[in-house]
Amino acid sequence: MCRHVAYVGPGEPLGRLLVEPPHGLYRQSWAPRRQRYGTVNADGFGVGWYAQGDPAPARYRRAGPVWADLSFADLARVVRTTALLAAVRDATLAGADAEAAAAPFAAGPWLFSHNGAVAGWPGSLAPVARGLPPEDLLSLEARNDSALVWALVLARLRGGDEQGQALADTVLEVAAAAPGSRLNLLLTDGETVTATAWGDTLWYLARPGGGTVVASEPYDDDPHWREVPDRTLLAASRTDVLLTPLKEPPDEGRTAGEPPLGGFPAGKPAPGTASGDALAPAPAKEPRT
Repeated sequence: MCRHVAYVGPGEPLGRLLVEPPHGLYRQSWAPRRQRYGTVNADGFGVGWYAQGDPAPARYRRAGPVWADLSFADLARVVRTTALLAAVRDATLAGADAEAAAAPFAAGPWLFSHNGAVAGWPGSLAPVARGLPPEDLLSLEARNDSALVWALVLARLRGGDEQGQALADTVLEVAAAAPGSRLNLLLTDGETVTATAWGDTLWYLARPGGGTVVASEPYDDDPHWREVPDRTLLAASRTDVLLTPLKEPPDEGRTAGEPPLGGFPAGKPAPGTASGDALAPAPAKEPRT
């Protein structure tokens, strides 16, 4: 379990998005308002951001609570970015992976976070894990469910899937193998934000002044915040938000760990959107107001 947030938009100091808001991610580490599972997120934190002209994000992660890191406030005050992904962690199971288990995970231009837990971990995902290349398993950054979910998403991204398709198909696959899992996934490439609401809270804010925030819960009481319905894929840019319902995985006729029914669609959607068996047919576009 955790709380996480992503942003794309005009350049902002990290602190203006994470520390200064009255209910920002910094405060959510000890006083979340809408967290359904767990109460304190003190098992690590991280923030990833993008510098101008560099597609590979930087990361700052620690194993302890964010409020105990005396350097973070200075970092957040002076570092500016047009895109970030940050998370505070409440570990599902105790482990020895320290900051390696703290989101965001990263590869190439992508930053990723998982808010939730895989039911029956690790046994439930053993059949799914066998479908990954051995080098992907051997190079897992941490020995937790979030790291394996990230490996599944990353394999799809590297295989050519767009961000929305990669998240949707991964959620469907994991939910079928481990029913009852909570799979709120958050992904950015520095230009767009893609997320799933699957078992926990997710909100977005299309800021009238420009930029989009996607978060586990609102960081202030701005009336423009909108809650994302459960079982929904969100794809956001700096100016638009697209919501697409996600289908429940089938209960019958499928072995745990099999790919989604119908496999991976040959046609690719536009960047940041998704199509295929994981998605219901009726998207809803949310214009900025």
